[in-house]
Amino acid sequence: MATSKLTIVVPAYNEEEVLTSSVQKLLAVEDQIAAQTVLGQRADILIVDDGSMDHTWDIIEKLHAMTSRVRGLRFSRNFGHQSALIAGMSEAVKTADMIVTIDADLQDDPDKIGDMVNAYADGADIVYGVRNNRETDSWFKRTTAQGYYKTLKLLGVELVPNHADFRLMSKRAVETFLQYPERNIFIRGLIPKLGFKTAEVFYKRTPRMAGESKYPLKKMLAFAWDGITSLTIAPVRLILILGTLSCLLAVGMVVYAIVMKMLGLTVHGWSLLMVSLWFVGGIQMISLGVIGEYIGKLTTEVKHRPRYTVQTILD
Repeated sequence: MATSKLTIVVPAYNEEEVLTSSVQKLLAVEDQIAAQTVLGQRADILIVDDGSMDHTWDIIEKLHAMTSRVRGLRFSRNFGHQSALIAGMSEAVKTADMIVTIDADLQDDPDKIGDMVNAYADGADIVYGVRNNRETDSWFKRTTAQGYYKTLKLLGVELVPNHADFRLMSKRAVETFLQYPERNIFIRGLIPKLGFKTAEVFYKRTPRMAGESKYPLKKMLAFAWDGITSLTIAPVRLILILGTLSCLLAVGMVVYAIVMKMLGLTVHGWSLLMVSLWFVGGIQMISLGVIGEYIGKLTTEVKHRPRYTVQTILD
């Protein structure tokens, strides 16, 4: 354990307002861990610039010039947060024994990294950072997040509640994770499938020091949908169930109409008929949309396009 190396992977997109102070804090955290003789001096930070449009890369270059403990990786354009995490882990695993991923805004508590390292020393290959509250989130975000976790659970998806992408992974856990080749990937849902020994470290999430969230509502909804479609085919099965129920309902209405006719009663219900037609039509359109989504993702997978393109590496 005395020779273990830690690399902290930090995905960054337009984070010029917080990046310098965040790196200083992370370096201080690494120094504190080193003082406990757990790491010695073998610790560094790898910042992944996800195609930032501001001065994020310029700051990374300056930090790298100041200390070799800060490394950088720059995408040719914006490929997304999940791709930035994967790129960082792919590069870090070449030299690191354990890898921590944390967002550049440090809303996740970096002081808990020491506890994660201790859990790793006790034998855990994956250590989840779990929020013990969501006070910094709006009522809407808290409510929708809880609803999302419950929905995924109903769909049979294993997910750690209130865990985002703040975690520690051992070298072998990262190497195993990187064997998953899919492009439509939802990291926090895929990690529990690895099967290694896990631990949890709880922390209080804090507000951003500066700048704005890079995850507006539209992006969060798209991310949530990607999580569902990448981990389960339950929506397609739900379509089958709805279709079956609609057919049974139609058969029941036909039987009802025949019985009424035999009894000499007139069957009224043009309004009900139109509502039924619109209802079935709506189900069909939704069904086509869901199936089309899966076909589109399947098309992306079979093309085997790279997840990202690296423009520059500062090592």
